[in-house]
Amino acid sequence: MANHKATKKDVRQSKKRNERNRYYGKTTRNAIRDLKAITEKAAAEKELSDVASMIDKLAKRNVIHKNKAANLKSKLAKKVSSLA
Repeated sequence: MANHKATKKDVRQSKKRNERNRYYGKTTRNAIRDLKAITEKAAAEKELSDVASMIDKLAKRNVIHKNKAANLKSKLAKKVSSLA
């Protein structure tokens, strides 16, 4: 266990950040799942911008890698554009 005051603080901060990152990651995954379930093109296009923004925020905070974010956005855009 940590003995120094600063190290204890760092452990607290790390735990808090980890919980926050897990929450945002899970929320984004749920939004992606919901977007994939949409069958109407107009609704999907509207939702795509919100989901893409969430993915970009995760990449900016290093929760996910920037290339993974780009791949996710690309696949979602491709799926939305293929809707009738």
